[in-house]
Amino acid sequence: MSVISSASATLRTIDDLHGPAGKLEALLNPGTEDAPYVALVCHPHPLGGGTMHNKVVYHAMKALQSLGLPVLRFNFRGTGLSEGTHDGHAETGDVQAALDWLKREFDRPILFTGFSFGAAIGLRACCGDERVQGLTALGLPVHAEGRDYQYGFLASCPQPKIFISGTRDQYGPREQLAAVFHTVKQPAEMIWIQDADHFFAGKLDQVQFAIRSWVQTHFLPARVS
Repeated sequence: MSVISSASATLRTIDDLHGPAGKLEALLNPGTEDAPYVALVCHPHPLGGGTMHNKVVYHAMKALQSLGLPVLRFNFRGTGLSEGTHDGHAETGDVQAALDWLKREFDRPILFTGFSFGAAIGLRACCGDERVQGLTALGLPVHAEGRDYQYGFLASCPQPKIFISGTRDQYGPREQLAAVFHTVKQPAEMIWIQDADHFFAGKLDQVQFAIRSWVQTHFLPARVS
């Protein structure tokens, strides 16, 4: 593990995260020592250029870190310096490896956030996992670049969930995504970012606000002044 210092925080590069296909490149943004949760954020589709440095992923990380939570990001197999080859389905094993790492490192409950492909894969991996207490899906795709996504498993997914998407998302049209949402096991919430496209261009501040508000409301105790 190496450490990169900045004016505001210390960023850790993680050297001991290994998935089923080999070593996974990863970064940990620190939180407070007494943080009641840790967080995992997953990136969009590698074939579309998605990595853990994606803007939406970065802004999601900053929203969670602003609440004092340590946040782990990693590159899926075959992306960046991560070993293995892109599969499109087996990446659920990469998510599970990241959950295992967080459990070993912190032994605290986990909050999951994924963007696009990262949301689709992460929801499948995390639903029903007792280590994961809450799920955030950003720009959940329904049909993208010839790939169809099915979410029948969400009908039995027990954790609290929030879906945040743009009303102009080209990969998750509002009508189709609303149909998926109506099949989801409660508790679940849907937030529409007005006029936002799939990548939330010009709207990332609203995404951050929605993430922070939901996590504060459902998972962080009220602070006594």
